Amino acid sequence: MTLDNFDKKILRQLQQNADLTMAELGDKVGLSHTPCWRRVKRLQEQGIILGKVNLLNPKQLNLSVCVYAYLTIKSHDEESLNAFEGAVQNIEEVVECYSTSGDKDYVLRVVVEDVEHYEQMLKRTLMHLPNVDSIHSTFALKQIKYTTRLPI
Repeated sequence: MTLDNFDKKILRQLQQNADLTMAELGDKVGLSHTPCWRRVKRLQEQGIILGKVNLLNPKQLNLSVCVYAYLTIKSHDEESLNAFEGAVQNIEEVVECYSTSGDKDYVLRVVVEDVEHYEQMLKRTLMHLPNVDSIHSTFALKQIKYTTRLPI
């Protein structure tokens, strides 16, 4: 998909503040309300804009422990992979899951309130996911950078 400068300006602004009114957005990118609205609608229809969310502060919600769990799986056939990927969708604490190259098959980003919660989750949930062979966990000590903004 080809994006022109107005599309890119719109996307940059919406990444900073999804609550802008169409008039405010138009003012910031140099378009009137209707052409700006049409572009936003097109970007949504094309699947470039997936939705709007509010970002929450995990520390304020007592979810200050971030764990990266590196998983290897037993079998790499399609059915086994699909079973694992389907099951991981239902675990609330898993906020991201990626299939990876290298010696680990998946990496999960898990957010929990404390180490004990993660240990319980590891024993009761993660180790019982379909096809899991092993899990190596790494705890983030300090968040240096966090952004949801893509480099447009």
